[in-house]
Amino acid sequence: MPARRPSILKGIAHNRTLRHVQGLGERIAEQDISSIRPLRGQARDILRAAERAYTAAEARLALPLIGGAPIDAPVQSDWTHRPELWSSPVRPAGIAAPRNRARLGAEATIHHDCRLSEITFRQLRNHRPEDIAPFGVVLEVLRFEGSFLSLAIDIPQDGLSGLQKRHIVRFAAHLDYENPIEIFARLNIKHGPNTEQLVRDFPVGDNDLATEWDLAFVEMNEKRIEAAWIDLIFGGPALNRIDIRDMTLSRRPRADF
Repeated sequence: MPARRPSILKGIAHNRTLRHVQGLGERIAEQDISSIRPLRGQARDILRAAERAYTAAEARLALPLIGGAPIDAPVQSDWTHRPELWSSPVRPAGIAAPRNRARLGAEATIHHDCRLSEITFRQLRNHRPEDIAPFGVVLEVLRFEGSFLSLAIDIPQDGLSGLQKRHIVRFAAHLDYENPIEIFARLNIKHGPNTEQLVRDFPVGDNDLATEWDLAFVEMNEKRIEAAWIDLIFGGPALNRIDIRDMTLSRRPRADF
């Protein structure tokens, strides 16, 4: 019974508020015209407050739910992952003028060689009806005098466990641009002292990026895999804003023939 008390009290408060508003309407219907003006002011204040609360509730309910976003991956996949930046809030939520190798959350690292970095990375809550991921990442660049800029996303340990040459690794992302630019995705696999790198480029201005890497063609020691990550590389990013609305990773075993 004690556990139900807060909900009971909320119900009583709600009913009391509702009766107050209904009573206000009844008084307005019964009062003479000279007494209605202050009551109209009270009704206007209640209406505005109710509209603000209703709008806030609608906005919250329209957002993609944290932890409930589906991942579009091949049905044979034995591992799927939406990186932290797109699935849960991180602290800090943004970095201005980041140094090289600055971390954003637990999985992401920013790489660049700018002496003066006029760069901003921010995590934002997605809110559009077509958004699937709860969060997105915004990259804004003013002047850029470096030769490279990339966002590295670590593949977590559960994605490395059991990773073999028979696997196909899939990367997918949805981006919006202020100005279309070149984008590359590079899969890096560190095994022992060696790191294998596989690069894919995408058509300039593509919003939906997707590529796969067949590890059968990678010279790697399956028993010595220590780390793996994906670099999203931006070519000529100056004077641009790039919204990365979603990113997903998955892997599946190659079909046996």
